[in-house]
Amino acid sequence: MLAAATALPGFAQSNRPAASRSLVVAQLVDYSLVQQDVSKDFLIGSRAAWQDINARGGIRGRRVEHLALETDGTPASVQKALATVRDIPNCVVLSGSVGDRMAGQVVVQLQKDNLGLAHAAPWLQNSSLDIDEQTFPIFAARQEQIAYALKTLSVMGMQELGAVYASPQDHAAYHSEVERIASGMKLKLQSFRGADNLRAIGQQLTPLTPAVLLFVGGTPELAEFTQGLEKQSRQRYIVALADVNLQTMLQMGAARNTPVIATQPVPLVNASLPVVRAYRETLARLFDEPPTSLSLAGYIAARYTMDVLAEVDGPPTRQSVLAAFQRRSKVDIGGFLVRFNPQRRSNTYVTQSMMTADGRLIG
Repeated sequence: MLAAATALPGFAQSNRPAASRSLVVAQLVDYSLVQQDVSKDFLIGSRAAWQDINARGGIRGRRVEHLALETDGTPASVQKALATVRDIPNCVVLSGSVGDRMAGQVVVQLQKDNLGLAHAAPWLQNSSLDIDEQTFPIFAARQEQIAYALKTLSVMGMQELGAVYASPQDHAAYHSEVERIASGMKLKLQSFRGADNLRAIGQQLTPLTPAVLLFVGGTPELAEFTQGLEKQSRQRYIVALADVNLQTMLQMGAARNTPVIATQPVPLVNASLPVVRAYRETLARLFDEPPTSLSLAGYIAARYTMDVLAEVDGPPTRQSVLAAFQRRSKVDIGGFLVRFNPQRRSNTYVTQSMMTADGRLIG
């Protein structure tokens, strides 16, 4: 389980500095009700990585203090967290901001505050956000995830797509992006906006509703929606994105009659890549938690941050660390390749798992 955190006024954090030579790596985490499942797993992976890095001597002999700042996902809490980071002189980088909406707020707020701080490997799913010279996204965004998932269904001659938004907030945040993606793939789009009862939306679908439904929301919301699909006579296919945890879906007993395809911008957790093997070994040694794609993402985010910090010329300062990230060099993290494109994004690495109608997990 997660280790207890030491209190910092207004925030939860971990691992206070052991020595003045330590480097501080800050991680902003959205622990609001709708994001805490995602954030919990991602943070576990990051903590496992930083603990392992310190056990192996840190970075060039310097201990890394991993400072996790919990927020409620609002702009005010993000501003407060960044103000805390600003006042810690040896905090040289932000790493692994999670979840998506808060990571986007961090991008905007860093520009306003002019902190000059590198923002490495955020859980930034928004593919329409312009990336500046301070932010370094290494995970495939929503556009690549949707395209990858729908490509596997194209053999069905699919011409239309349903989009189900778990809440009005999800609709407001993402519908323009989903409409743009659907238009680019020449798909007719039919949208459904959730509110208080996603089960009712599932029950009210008609034979004219598209057979393939893109779900934009989290695991509990998807579980509720699929429960409403149980009595539908038409076979549906649900395409979920990286914020959905299929293992949790299985534990909740959801989607028993509906195949769910979930994308991940990381390798499968049972893959043989060196980084995945290292992740599984580290997680098993340090935490009583099962492997998940989200904690693997948190682990990879920390490893990427470490690799760039190790290449900093001279003493690591905010300026020298930012300059090292801005080189956007190709980095091979045990088989997970980070390579930035002209839009300052990396990368198009997407895998998928499928939960079949009989409850098996494939992929």
